[in-house]
Amino acid sequence: MLKAELRKKYTQKRKALSSDEAFLLSEKIFENFIQYFKPKESEKVHIFIPIPARMEIDTRIFIQYFLAQNIRVYVPKIVADKLINIEIFEDTVFETNNWGISEPVSNDDSGENYFHYVITPLLYCDKKGNRVGYGKGFYDGLFQSISPETKKIGVNYFDPDEYVDDVWENDIPLDYLVTPTEVLSFLSGLE
Repeated sequence: MLKAELRKKYTQKRKALSSDEAFLLSEKIFENFIQYFKPKESEKVHIFIPIPARMEIDTRIFIQYFLAQNIRVYVPKIVADKLINIEIFEDTVFETNNWGISEPVSNDDSGENYFHYVITPLLYCDKKGNRVGYGKGFYDGLFQSISPETKKIGVNYFDPDEYVDDVWENDIPLDYLVTPTEVLSFLSGLE
């Protein structure tokens, strides 16, 4: 299926979820992530802040856990059409931007390019790790700029059941997908 078709299909499937269903599924995704990856104190995690209007996975559950466990947390922020990485703390001040995304008030890019995990937003991911996002290419750019050892992890309410037919040369596949029911690895035994 083409990315545009998958984007439309999975946007509709996501909109069909109630807020309660989305939160319960987000909790299951969080539990699967923690059980599989077992993140440790001082590790660095880059994670998106959810857009409520788009019914994204509620990553605030992850962020609260990471901060409580002294796991370093970085979030993306778009500044002048460029994605920067900002480290956040318990006392970080946030504001809502024009797209309805809560983001740090600060524009201080951490300059960090080594993360243990990058937890990535998406609308769909196929069984090869090909991600369908919102089509802006910010995460492909991020993936090119970070350490190759970083685990690129997608989170999604839905299991993959069809392939992305129009994968582009610059598309960088995910290493893992975490759903409410499982964790899929796309590394072919390279873990």
